[in-house]
Amino acid sequence: MPPTGSSSERDEIKSRIEDLIESNQVLVFSKSYCPYCIQVKGLFTDLNVNFHAVELDLMDNGANFQEMLLEMTGQKTVPNVFVNKTHIGGCDKTIQAHKDGMLQKLLEEVNEVYDYDLIVIGGGSGGLACSKEASVLGKKVMVLDYVVPTPKGTTWGLGGTCVNVGCIPKKLMHQAALLGTALKDSRSFGWEYEEKVTHNWDTMKKAITSYIGSLNWGYRVQLRDKNVNYVNSYAEFVESHRIKATNKRGKETFHTAAKFVLATGERPRYLGIPGDKEYCITSDDLFYLPYCPGKTLVVGASYVALECAGFLAGIGLDVTVMVRSIFLRGFDQEMANRAGDYMEEHGVKFIKKFVPTKAKELEKGTPGRLKVTAKSTETDDVIEGEYNTVLIAVGRDACTNTIGLEKVGVKVNEKNGKIPVNDEEQTNVPYIYAIGDILDGKWELTPVAIHAGKLLARRLFEGSSLKCDYVNVPTTVFTPLEYGCCGLSEEKAVELYGEENIEVYHSLFWPLECTVPGRDNNKCYSKILCNKLDNERVVGFHYLGPNAGEVTQGFGAAMKCGITKELLDGTIGIHPTCAEIFTTMEITKQSGADITQKGC
Repeated sequence: MPPTGSSSERDEIKSRIEDLIESNQVLVFSKSYCPYCIQVKGLFTDLNVNFHAVELDLMDNGANFQEMLLEMTGQKTVPNVFVNKTHIGGCDKTIQAHKDGMLQKLLEEVNEVYDYDLIVIGGGSGGLACSKEASVLGKKVMVLDYVVPTPKGTTWGLGGTCVNVGCIPKKLMHQAALLGTALKDSRSFGWEYEEKVTHNWDTMKKAITSYIGSLNWGYRVQLRDKNVNYVNSYAEFVESHRIKATNKRGKETFHTAAKFVLATGERPRYLGIPGDKEYCITSDDLFYLPYCPGKTLVVGASYVALECAGFLAGIGLDVTVMVRSIFLRGFDQEMANRAGDYMEEHGVKFIKKFVPTKAKELEKGTPGRLKVTAKSTETDDVIEGEYNTVLIAVGRDACTNTIGLEKVGVKVNEKNGKIPVNDEEQTNVPYIYAIGDILDGKWELTPVAIHAGKLLARRLFEGSSLKCDYVNVPTTVFTPLEYGCCGLSEEKAVELYGEENIEVYHSLFWPLECTVPGRDNNKCYSKILCNKLDNERVVGFHYLGPNAGEVTQGFGAAMKCGITKELLDGTIGIHPTCAEIFTTMEITKQSGADITQKGC
């Protein structure tokens, strides 16, 4: 009988089997309790031959795999053995092949014995997750990671962008800014202190870098404990299945693997103007800056730009943001503009519709003094300004153009340097996969890379079929007033479903914690986008307020479960909290009614 399931499911299982056959010298489809399977696996063990066993009885869809094997090989039973991509058969045929020498001949016909089952290029969160999972599954794994110093000479340890120059230091410096606000609020709650409160950049920087150092060391220990060979070298493909690794002293070594995973991530983009690399910094430098940056110009309106501008202003610095076009491209624009407006109301200055054309050093120092020339994107106007530090945050480029992909034929999107993959993160070259920020059209988020990396290793080496779900991924932008979202922006929802089929429920709110100090009355905002054609299922969730990440995480899970407006209305809120606003929303944007909250 043919395998059950849809045509796409059957094709997926067939493809998975073919991939397993392709990637394993000796492959045994088995059942853990079957005595004939145990006998065959024992034979390969006695012959000192590495084999990969797929235990069908331990898989959720093992029966479907067995049905597809019947269709592909004509064999219904297990063990079902493949050697060097050749179908041998069951227990009796495998033992007979051993007796008459055919088995040994097939084993000797392997073109090349690789050094590793898997080499992961990139030691960020995704690469580490994938490598550790593959090692747990019994594979021989190498991780290569090398941080090319910034033009300012900044470098860091194992763990990738998130740990070293992204999420972790960003959130900790954001916390420093929040504590400054809390200090101001505390007087309204009865706290009395006479001494002048100041912020010490060096103390903060040392504490954060010390913590990051402990994480770097922890990752190395984890790799060692899981028998993953970590090499601090720059990897570059030189031919099929073979890479060159160059360490910081220039020493070269060569390594081969059956499979490769690219997890090289991204690095900040520069402006391409006179003085940018000589005098300006990026987020790669900011978190390790040995001195307080002083009066700062942030160039860009990405989430990196706004987050950095926000916490620098929050610790008391003079901050200006130069914006070429819009805030937070790719995010819901109403939410992005509200987040930007809040920053402007709280002391961050904005120069809109301008781009820098030159950066010139006026005075050396820690910090020094720079002059920036900029031109309007709409008129012929030219402006100049003096700053101590210029932080460029105009986007990031995929680290794919210097790792030899052209030598092995991996296709790259020429416009952005990113790598197109199928739904199993496989590139156009069958033995090369990619995860994380370098994927074309996928989320650039650490938890996504980690999840994808683990699932990829399980598909490659455990016979799993579970893929990473890139839909309804929750995320948060840690601007001074934090912005959490999940699902579609309002612009995208209207584009997909039509404005007439989207109902937007929204509300302003005033966190209880802000009422006593009397700040930010009705500055927080929330909205959900509901699909009228699907029982008002929530297709977009947006929250601008305190603790956005903590609030958004739970609603992200709810959206995975298909939550509707009716289910939200039937949910009892926790009072008094900000998140409860989503259980009491009644006003639609279409109605035009007042959404100001008057109190509890």
